[in-house]
Amino acid sequence: MQRSVCVYCGSRMGHNPMHQQTARDLGRAMAQRNWQLIYGGGTVGLMGVLARSVLEYGGDVLGIIPQALYDREIALRESTRLIVTETMSQRRI
Repeated sequence: MQRSVCVYCGSRMGHNPMHQQTARDLGRAMAQRNWQLIYGGGTVGLMGVLARSVLEYGGDVLGIIPQALYDREIALRESTRLIVTETMSQRRI
């Protein structure tokens, strides 16, 4: 049975490079344990670093992103599965 972990993190990198490395390390650890990442669906910031790391190490990524951000091409289309919602509020349900 695959476990799923929902992670909320920034759409920006922040000022401390250690946060980027931590996101990469977490992504690797999740993939190695066969834990699916559920996250905001974006390519940017720490959430993008985390999702790409999970994918790089062979893990599954479920992104949930509102249509407005999808239209701006911010979605990580390489995600294992991508759900596009009409609104930001629906993304949180």
